[in-house]
Amino acid sequence: MSAVLLLTSVVAAQAQVARDRVETFLEITGFDVALESIRLSADAAPQMLGVEADDFGSEWQRLVGEVFETELMHEMAADVIERAMTPEQLDHAVAFYSSDLGQRLVAAENRSHLIDEDGLKTESGGAILEGLRGIDSPRVDLLERLNAASGSEDATVRAIQEVQIRFLLAAAGAGVIDLTMDEPDLREAMTEGEEELRENLRRGAMEGAAYTYQAFSDPEVEAYAEALEHPLMQEAYALMNAVQYEIMANRFEAVADRLRQMQPSQDL
Repeated sequence: MSAVLLLTSVVAAQAQVARDRVETFLEITGFDVALESIRLSADAAPQMLGVEADDFGSEWQRLVGEVFETELMHEMAADVIERAMTPEQLDHAVAFYSSDLGQRLVAAENRSHLIDEDGLKTESGGAILEGLRGIDSPRVDLLERLNAASGSEDATVRAIQEVQIRFLLAAAGAGVIDLTMDEPDLREAMTEGEEELRENLRRGAMEGAAYTYQAFSDPEVEAYAEALEHPLMQEAYALMNAVQYEIMANRFEAVADRLRQMQPSQDL
């Protein structure tokens, strides 16, 4: 299910959460920092068009700062969560993340979210995993369980594909590229690379988890996995993941419109 469809299905929650409680939720769970980290994905936009962000010089960083403005993304997320998250889901998530373990986890995740992808998490996390696998550590299974509880792989794949499709269609509509296939063909083409995408997501998630939670004990990681597996937390995470990918898609569409003023058309 795409992020858009998921948002459509959950936005009719029966009881609306007060805005001040939403703001508390965003801060305590660290979701506000996760939203801020969306800007770190911005350099993927030019790459999808066959160019590099550096080709635009300082103009690119200015564009990213304006399109991925933190307060704008924060308000977009808060608006949806206010309408779509139930009080029960919010209270359950806040209760866990307010605990000592929860706050230490959020601090570690916040630091990890804002690491500009320069290979640090990939290389360090990969080295940690290699060491764990070398001693047949149960930690590997715990990290896999934790990642599985953090979100559906199928939903993540669908959401990433939707972000890419919406961006390419927006770029074509803005005259940035000449798209040589229509939307159905583009969607079919996306499925051809799906297995590679899944493998990259699994590997990246494991490396990221190994790096992010390296200071936590096995019992603490297991306790976190158990907390994420609770039905109310699963519902809250499904919404948060959908919100994050919808904002990413929305901002990438805005990038496509802005690129019209920065780059000549090219064939794709």
